Amino acid sequence: MPILVRTLLFTLFIPGSVVGLVPWWILRETRGADALALGLLAPLGFALIAVGPLVYLPCARDFLRVGRGTPFPLDPPREFVATGLYRWTRNPMYVGFAATLAGEALAFGSWPLALWAASMVLVWHLFVVFHEEPDLRRRFGASYERYCAEVPRWIPRPRHESRP
Repeated sequence: MPILVRTLLFTLFIPGSVVGLVPWWILRETRGADALALGLLAPLGFALIAVGPLVYLPCARDFLRVGRGTPFPLDPPREFVATGLYRWTRNPMYVGFAATLAGEALAFGSWPLALWAASMVLVWHLFVVFHEEPDLRRRFGASYERYCAEVPRWIPRPRHESRP
């Protein structure tokens, strides 16, 4: 199956479920028809919702073009990706997804969505620390160690041009 198709399928089923299907289900089950009763924080929430795709799409493109792989952890990039948004944070996709989930909770004034967002952030953190980072250290060695020393795990920070 072509890499682009694998990426599209992963995007539809995994991020699509986590930031789309599950939040929709939570809203339906907890608020019913009132889910569209937007609060004062709705504009901020909708702005944060937009962050997810704006972050995910260029990252997925970099995984395809530079890394020759997909965002799916079982079909990861074959080459190390430290370009684009990966120059500012080691996990921009998760940061974008977290922003989207937080935005959904704000836009719809939903504590159950906020709980879902917090639980996913915890799951992603544990997955990164105990699976992804050890795997990347094993696969890419010293270059990944240098990258970790220069680029923060979660909070984006622009890099200086003199840094590798």
